[in-house]
Amino acid sequence: MQTEPLYDVVAVGLGPFNLSLACLLEPLAGVRSLFLEREPEFNWHPGLMLPDATLQNPFLADLVTLADPTSRFSYLNHCRAEGRLYRRFIRESYTLTRLEYNRYCQWATKQLGSLRFDSEVRQIEHDAARGEYLVKGVSPKSREPFSVRTRKLVIGIGSVPSFPASGEPHQGLVHSSAYLQHKRRLQAKRSITVIGSGQSGAEIVLDLLREQPHHGYALQWITRSPRFFPMEYSKLTIELSSPEYARHFQRLPAPARERLLRDQRAITHGINARLIDAIYDELEDRAQRAAPSAQLLPGCELTSCQFDPIRGDYALSFHHTDLEASYLHRTDGLIFATGYAHRVPAFIEGVRHRLRFDAHGRYEQAENHSVDVTGHEVFVQNAGFHVQGLTSPDLGMSCLRNAALVKELTGVDHYPVEPRIALQHFEPPVGGPLQRVERDAAEREVLA
Repeated sequence: MQTEPLYDVVAVGLGPFNLSLACLLEPLAGVRSLFLEREPEFNWHPGLMLPDATLQNPFLADLVTLADPTSRFSYLNHCRAEGRLYRRFIRESYTLTRLEYNRYCQWATKQLGSLRFDSEVRQIEHDAARGEYLVKGVSPKSREPFSVRTRKLVIGIGSVPSFPASGEPHQGLVHSSAYLQHKRRLQAKRSITVIGSGQSGAEIVLDLLREQPHHGYALQWITRSPRFFPMEYSKLTIELSSPEYARHFQRLPAPARERLLRDQRAITHGINARLIDAIYDELEDRAQRAAPSAQLLPGCELTSCQFDPIRGDYALSFHHTDLEASYLHRTDGLIFATGYAHRVPAFIEGVRHRLRFDAHGRYEQAENHSVDVTGHEVFVQNAGFHVQGLTSPDLGMSCLRNAALVKELTGVDHYPVEPRIALQHFEPPVGGPLQRVERDAAEREVLA
């Protein structure tokens, strides 16, 4: 096994968040960083690379621009390198397709020397005498082991597909993240049911709807949500992903955070309005022509899912939340567009005693994104939704988080963040129009 230098930072996982961090660390002299990824190359959600699927964030929210507009890793520099800068200008589109974003990220990986693919981390240990972390793993391809030492860690392994508890027993279930791998097999069936009404579910439904005439399957789209609602994306709402709101949110008691996250479902679980309109137009056109269409059923919560090996189909039980009634549905093909869940990886067991967790077994993340007992050695990416709210999974805010992480990792504020971003105040400011008083005193003042 080759002896390696002591790294200042070793990051595990290479999704967009850690790739952004790698780009921001690259030009900093004297910083030794290494990014380990088990896959052979960068490939972001390959099972959802539908041709027309777009990101919700504008292209300025790329890997680097909001932290360093002069960076050579910007999306516009990628366009220039590909000879498409003026085409991009003429196109006048502020958003990117998922395919474009993935290609941009792959381009960025080829400009970096700190990335190591085909490297699966299996174990992390802490050397107390040296104040270092030992990261051990193996190459999935060659089975060759590796071991590296570092002063600090960043864990950014992403999330895993989430199935409702009623949908876990049968291993043949398809999650939306693997849709394209199973698409042809599903389209050969007599019926396909999509469970879940977020952005991914809507993209899949539109794709299946458009190709339905060529295959003849029946299509159902079912969700427990009371309606198929659009993503709330107004300008003042976007400010809820600002650092100011993240700080306000993190300082709230846990019950208040949970309540707010439920109230913010229209931001986190909604569908792009243009996509809703496209689905509606497709359905309405089918209705005019009396052509095969789809059934859309909101307010139906899945209570059980059983695979029938004799019939080769699924028996689904639903509870209608408005009618308080139960229904049975059978389908040959089944897709769960039910989101993702974060996991605490097994490789941290060797340092679990040095990390902080809440009562639910989740990382107890500090304002500086650290999760270790010292508060400045182990950091996590995109695993603090319960603590930091909307900023945790938002690609558009990755630069701001990584600017703060660079400061924590190096001790130098290389990418100063604008001191105030939001125009609104999430807490009444001192000296402002609202004066804080005891609740009883406020009520007496109103009554007087």
